[in-house]
Amino acid sequence: MANQVSATDEQNQSADKDAPLKEDIRLLGRLLGDVLREQEGEEVFAVVETIRQTAVRFRREADAGAAKELDGMLKILTREQTITVVRAFSYFSHLANIAEDQHHIRRRRAHLLAGSAPQKGSISFALDKLKESGVELDTVTSFFKEALISPVLTAHPTEVQRKSILDAEHDIARLLAQRDLPLTPKERSSNLHMLRARIATLWQTRMLRYSKLTVADEIDNALSYYRITFLRELPALYDDIETEIAEHFGTGAPAIDASYVQMGSWIGGDRDGNPNVNAGTMQHALERQATTILDFYLDETHALGAELSVSTLMIGCSPALQALSDASTDTSDHRSDEPYRRALIGMYARLASTARALGATNILRKEVGHAEPYPCPADFSADLQVLIASLDANHGSVLARPRLTTLKRAADIFGFHLASLDMRQSSDIHERVLAELFAKAGVQSGYGSLDEDAKVKLLLAELAQPRLLYSPYIAYSDETTSELAILRTAHDIRQRYGKRAIRNYIISHTETVSDLLEVFVLQQETGLLRQGADGEHTSDLMVIPLFETIPDLQRAAGIMESLMAVPMVQKLIAKQGQTQEVMLGYSDSNKDGGFMTSNWELYKAELALVEIFAKAGVKLRLFHGRGGTVGRGGGPSYEAILAQPKGTVNGQLRLTEQGEIIASKFSNAEIGRRNLELLVCSTLEASLMPPPADACHGPRLAGFEAVMAEISELAYKAYRNLVYETPGFTDYFFAATPIAEIAELNLGSRPASRKSTRRIEDLRAIPWGFSWGQCRLLLPGWYGFGSAIGAWINAGSKEEQDGRVAQLRDMFRHWPFFATLLSNMDMVLAKTDLAIASRYAELVTDKELRERIFKRITEEYHQTLDCLESITGTRDRLAGNPLLARSITNRFPYLDPLNHLQVELIKRRRALGNEEERADPRVNRGIHLSINGVAAGLRNTG
Repeated sequence: MANQVSATDEQNQSADKDAPLKEDIRLLGRLLGDVLREQEGEEVFAVVETIRQTAVRFRREADAGAAKELDGMLKILTREQTITVVRAFSYFSHLANIAEDQHHIRRRRAHLLAGSAPQKGSISFALDKLKESGVELDTVTSFFKEALISPVLTAHPTEVQRKSILDAEHDIARLLAQRDLPLTPKERSSNLHMLRARIATLWQTRMLRYSKLTVADEIDNALSYYRITFLRELPALYDDIETEIAEHFGTGAPAIDASYVQMGSWIGGDRDGNPNVNAGTMQHALERQATTILDFYLDETHALGAELSVSTLMIGCSPALQALSDASTDTSDHRSDEPYRRALIGMYARLASTARALGATNILRKEVGHAEPYPCPADFSADLQVLIASLDANHGSVLARPRLTTLKRAADIFGFHLASLDMRQSSDIHERVLAELFAKAGVQSGYGSLDEDAKVKLLLAELAQPRLLYSPYIAYSDETTSELAILRTAHDIRQRYGKRAIRNYIISHTETVSDLLEVFVLQQETGLLRQGADGEHTSDLMVIPLFETIPDLQRAAGIMESLMAVPMVQKLIAKQGQTQEVMLGYSDSNKDGGFMTSNWELYKAELALVEIFAKAGVKLRLFHGRGGTVGRGGGPSYEAILAQPKGTVNGQLRLTEQGEIIASKFSNAEIGRRNLELLVCSTLEASLMPPPADACHGPRLAGFEAVMAEISELAYKAYRNLVYETPGFTDYFFAATPIAEIAELNLGSRPASRKSTRRIEDLRAIPWGFSWGQCRLLLPGWYGFGSAIGAWINAGSKEEQDGRVAQLRDMFRHWPFFATLLSNMDMVLAKTDLAIASRYAELVTDKELRERIFKRITEEYHQTLDCLESITGTRDRLAGNPLLARSITNRFPYLDPLNHLQVELIKRRRALGNEEERADPRVNRGIHLSINGVAAGLRNTG
């Protein structure tokens, strides 16, 4: 009885903690309802409410009558009414996200104010663990000096928020947070009025772009998150880390000047499968990035000029500061005794000139006088350090915080380029370009038909040559001309914006050593790789393989071993700080082999790479190509990084952030700061924490891995059998998901498929996973697990079966890889809804096909649930993550209507006869809105 009371008390406490969240959701829902009544009328509001209530009944009771009633209601809606209803539920999803984010912030602050133990994933928590484990200060400071942790923002073909919407939602979040403060009745009333006004603004603002998205749109969308979060929160995180190290290890802890967290981007440089990315988009990306960061520097420098009114009549300054002041463009007698202001006015003038030189066209505040631009960001940073040092030496240290020191941090982190732009292209393109160059130079015809050994021999011979293959007097194909122009532009960008502006070249579909050597030759053709008089090569770009499919992952270690045995490559790696990066693709391997096998092959590839790199004496940096959904490597980053095999992190980590994940992590500054902290802490812990005493290793770990190998093979067969071997499955997929609409409505700058076919092999992994999320099956995140576990258990004798279940439970308790795998799958299953999915299945007009495929999926789903329960011991989804469980319970009854409406709109669109009718903007707009709303509601489906 005592335990029952304790459990009840805990539930009540959780309910009390969530009361403010429920209150906020009700408030925002009520205000949205008020706006709906006012803008669209009582009748439309009544329709929305009736649909909501019926959808809730359908969810809670699985009521066939409710399904029929809902279907009837949706069919009689006019197109205008349908769009209004879709907008209402889409905006509710966005408002619910704002309320949840604010509640996370509220609970975190309550935790800090209560003086509780540091939260898991905080800097303080990580340093506590390290200190308790005997890790010394020198080890911690060495980590930060040598580490590179890089979140890389990538575009998403289905989610680009307009800045107007982001701004309105930012205001709503600010106003909602204000309500936690003690407000007078008048202030509370004013707050409520402003909330309603901002929601009304949202309602009257177009949520999405309806012209075809361009790469420029995607660049501008990503840059909005820098203004919201990264520009201020990343430097502030550096300051916090330095403070925490001093508190944990003593005030003698040295300052850490290294930029261990650096931002990356693919937007404008990722050409793989995107014909819209070219030399022009790369140049545009850097111009926009430079404008963004220099606008920030100009604003902060101007603000510092207003703040630092220090007079030499009151206090002295350093000779270096006086020299900087004397060199200023400001000659006003009014500021003759104010050296900091004069110095900053001169620095502002130099920044303004720098901004213009790097492509900015609109400097909002005119500078005083003309000054030469800064040659490089290090010179700007050095000037800021002069100010800091002078203040420190003249009783002004307190004046340097927070703005001046934060600006200095920002200059070191972001430079004039803001984020490193990665280049990416497919290996088959490189092969075609080189085949043409070799043929037209008279070196080798038919390069593409050579075997691997012959290709490697030819490429190495070419790299030893001082002359070029390219001639300006020969005409080349458009493809070759474009590819060479892109590489030449990369060379120019590095000269103009700095070496960090572009430093990585990623090769998609790396299958052989020649795929890597080809890029070295192309670099040589464009000045990015140069040969000195001594025959030694210098390369500007690190050439990075991307291993994506299951076979690619299996070949990864062997390819890297052969590559690193090449003497020229060995020397280039030494010049890269004896570090080499390898990118691992989660999404293509998942589409290729399913969730279980993808994760297992990634794990094996990482271990094999660690062994090969250790043997070669090279530091391995892994770049994880994770997407939003678990099927594409998504899930909580903190747990995923800690679950990496030993030796695969070591202070070196890059990972992609994309789609609605960027919005959910970084559209709120405080939430964004927390996510950046989690990324640093997990990398710190994974790199330095000694393994716990009960960590599985040796024969026990080998036993776990042997079981996983058997399960993976069974899961692979089950997944491949459904997706690639079942007659009619492709037809089912294209009919029962919105993939056709995603492809036809041009929702992004990148085509949904690499080739103009309906083959799943040619489909890009993002729309593949995204489509399954939209129809609420999320199949890539769990299919094959139930069949595999069931078959593996039943393969034993009756006496052995109980022992096999016990072994799986032991793996779950003691092997972080397996525990994280099941935790992520648990989250996907919690978001899977067969009732909603059955509505999408109705879009399949072939009844026999529909029933056959959906029955198989349903059976696998229930078998997966049973197997997961037998291993974890709980039938409840997300038992270990009650916060997310409550979030799903709160939001899904309001999300479901969007799915029902999407099905109805897809039915209408597909029923339209000709192409002109199918292009009806009202129907297409409704589908696009519903896609955005469902993605916002699920938060990690892309």
